[in-house]
Amino acid sequence: MTAVARFDLKLDAEEKELFSRAASLMGTTMAGFVRSAAKEKAQTLLEQESRVTLSKRDFLAFNAAINGAFSPNLALQGALSAAAKVKRA
Repeated sequence: MTAVARFDLKLDAEEKELFSRAASLMGTTMAGFVRSAAKEKAQTLLEQESRVTLSKRDFLAFNAAINGAFSPNLALQGALSAAAKVKRA
C-alpha cells in the first residue's frame, strides 16, 4: 500500500475559481487538477535543470577536450609511477 501525505494550500477566491473551472473542464476534482498540474510543472523543471546546455563554441571546445589526445601532467605521472611501484611490491 502506498503512503499518503497531506498538503494544505491556501488560495484567494480568484485562484480557487480559476482552478475549479479548469478542473471542471478536465473532468476532475480541483485537488486532482492542482496535483496533476503541479506534478507536470515539477517534472518539467527538474528535467530542464538536469541538462547542461552549451553554446556551439563551448560544445566544440568540450568535444575537442574529451576526444583529444591525453597526456598526464607531472602530478599524475608521479602518482602513476607510485602506483606501479606499489603494485610490483
